[in-house]
Amino acid sequence: MFSREEFGKRLREVRKARGETQASVGAVLGGTATLISDLEKGRRTTTLEKLTELAQYYNISTDYLLGLTDEPRPLR
Repeated sequence: MFSREEFGKRLREVRKARGETQASVGAVLGGTATLISDLEKGRRTTTLEKLTELAQYYNISTDYLLGLTDEPRPLR
């Protein structure tokens, strides 16, 4: 089941693993650091388009970000 909190936790983990700031990831999505902060804290959800952009940017599956699997399998 989808959880905003789990999505936010995973987004924060992959962002920090790459040593990126919320502002830099926000820029990738055409947004701001506040957008990423709100996503990471579970205050907001995102669009399918931005979810796809995040998965492609980090080379992980959308299922992993959404908490549907614990395997971040890279995209092919």
